[in-house]
Amino acid sequence: MAAVLGAAAVAAGTVAFGGTAGSAGAAEPNLLRNPGFESGLSGWTCSAGSGTAVGSPVRSGASALKATPTAADNARCSQTVAVRPGSEYRLSAWVQGSYVYLGASGTGTTDVSTWTPGGSGWQQLSTSFTTGPNTTSVTVHTHGWYGQSAYLADDVSLTGPGGDGGPGDPDPEPPAAPGGLTVGSATSSSVTLNWNTVAGATGYHVYRDGQRVQSVQGTSATVTGLRPATSYEFAVSAVNGAGESARSAPVTGRTRGEDGGGSPGAGVPKHAVTGYWQNFDNGARVQKLRDVQDRYDIIAVSFADSTARPGEITFNLDPALGYGSVQEFKDDIAAKQADGKKVIISVGGEKGNVVVNDSASAARFADSAHRLMEEYGFDGVDIDLEHGINSTWLTQALRSLSEKAGPGMVLTMAPQTIDMQSTSTEYFKLALNLKDILTVVNMQYYNSGSMLGCDGRVYSQGSVDFLTALACIQLEGGLDPSQVGLGTPASTRGAGSGYVDPSVVNAALDCLARGTNCGSFKPAKTYPGIRGAMTWSTNWDALNGNRWSDTVGPHVHALP
Repeated sequence: MAAVLGAAAVAAGTVAFGGTAGSAGAAEPNLLRNPGFESGLSGWTCSAGSGTAVGSPVRSGASALKATPTAADNARCSQTVAVRPGSEYRLSAWVQGSYVYLGASGTGTTDVSTWTPGGSGWQQLSTSFTTGPNTTSVTVHTHGWYGQSAYLADDVSLTGPGGDGGPGDPDPEPPAAPGGLTVGSATSSSVTLNWNTVAGATGYHVYRDGQRVQSVQGTSATVTGLRPATSYEFAVSAVNGAGESARSAPVTGRTRGEDGGGSPGAGVPKHAVTGYWQNFDNGARVQKLRDVQDRYDIIAVSFADSTARPGEITFNLDPALGYGSVQEFKDDIAAKQADGKKVIISVGGEKGNVVVNDSASAARFADSAHRLMEEYGFDGVDIDLEHGINSTWLTQALRSLSEKAGPGMVLTMAPQTIDMQSTSTEYFKLALNLKDILTVVNMQYYNSGSMLGCDGRVYSQGSVDFLTALACIQLEGGLDPSQVGLGTPASTRGAGSGYVDPSVVNAALDCLARGTNCGSFKPAKTYPGIRGAMTWSTNWDALNGNRWSDTVGPHVHALP
C-alpha cells in the first residue's frame, strides 16, 4: 500500500508534512466556512456519514473533524468555495492520523492533493493552485484511506481572492468586532463572559491574555482552568467564512479566592449591616465617625464630590462636623477599621452627579477613587448615583479600580427601586457585570412609589411585601443572596416616603432567609445567605435613639 500512496503523492506534488502555525498569506481572510469545525459540520459534507465534530483532541478552539474510513469509503469531507478565475490560492490544514489527504478539485488547471502517512501529534499539510480562466468555484476536501483508522483535521484554510459568491457561499467580508463584552459570574477557577451578537458571524473566538483559548457559536463563554484570586484580560473576535474580525475592547476578569463566595470585600461579615454617615449637617445628629454606632459593619462616608473633569471625584471634609484636622478624621477611619469595620467612600446621592460615559472619564474615576482610598484609607466605594449611569463605562471604571485596589476592595451599590426592576436596566446590568467583585447591593426601598414584585404583582412601599417581592427580583435575576441587602430609612425624617418600622425589616429578612414572618407574598424558596440590611443614615438613627440599629443589627447578625 505504501508504494501506491507514494506514487500518488509524487504525481500530486508533495510538500513538507510538518510546518509552523503560520502559512503563506495568513493575513488574508480564510474563504472557508466553519474552518475549525466549531459549528459542527456546518458547511462541510462527509461521505457515507463518516464525519463528526469532536471536542478532543483539537488543534485549537473547541472542536475538530474526526472522519472514519471503511473498507468501501475513504471518509472524504468537502466544501465548495467561490473563487475568481486566473487567481492564486493557498490551501492548508492541520491533521492527525495515518494516511490523511488534503486537496482541491475543479480548479480548472491541475487539481492538487498532498498527504501524510502519519506521525505523532498535529501536522500541517499545505499546497497551492491557480484557477483556470473560467473557474468560479473549487471544492476543498480532506480524506483518509480505505480500511484505515479515523483521522482528524482542524483549522483548514483557503486564502486568496474571494469569489462573487452566491447562495451558500462565504461572506465577502469578515464580520465586525464584537461589542459589549462584559464579565459575568466567576468562581475560583473560571470566568464567564458575555457579549453582543455580531451580524453575519458564524462563531466567536475567545482570547485570554492574548492567547486564543476557546471558540463558540453563541454570545457567551465560560473560560475554565484559571488560578484562584487572579486577574486575566479577555477579548473576543467574530468569525465567518471570510475570516476573523478585529478583537473586541478587552475586559479584565478576576477569579474568586479559594473560599468561593467570600472573596468580594474580604473581611465583611456573612450577614452585614450598612449605614451611611453624613458628611454634612441637615438637621440629623451631627456625628464624628468615631461616634457611629457599633452595630454597623460597613460605614459609607457620604459623599465624594465631583470635580470639573468628568469622572473625577474628590473628598472635602465638612467643617460643620467639628473635626480639628483632616488627620483626625483619618484617625477615626483607622480606629473603626481596627474594630473590624469597613469604611468606604460613597459616590452620588440625591445631589451628587458623577458622569462616567467614556474611556477617559472611566479612567479618571478609577484613578481618583484609588487616590482617595490611599489617602484616607477607605476600604472601597459605594455607588449611589441617582441621575442615570452607563453600565459599560462604569463597569470599566470599577474593574480598573478593583485592579488597583486588590481583591479585598469593598464594592456596594444603592440603586433606586426603578433601577432594579429588570436585568435590562443599566444599574442591574452593572451589578451583574461586576458580580465577581461585588459585595452587596442595598436597594433603596423608599422615595419610590408602587413597584412590581417578582411575581408580576404591584406592591406599595412601606410593607413587608414591598421589601420581599422586590428583593426577589434581584435574587432570581442573577445576584447571589450574599449580594442582596434591604435599604430603609432610619426614621420618618430620613426619607420623603417609604419608612417602615425596624420590626418590618426584620420580618422581611426572616421571610427571605427562613420563609417565616412573610406577608401575602412568600418566595418560592428561601435565601439564608442574604447579606443583611442598610439604612439612611447613622445620623438619623442616632437622632431617633438608635432604634433602627439596635433592632435590625442584632437580627441581621443572628441570621442563619
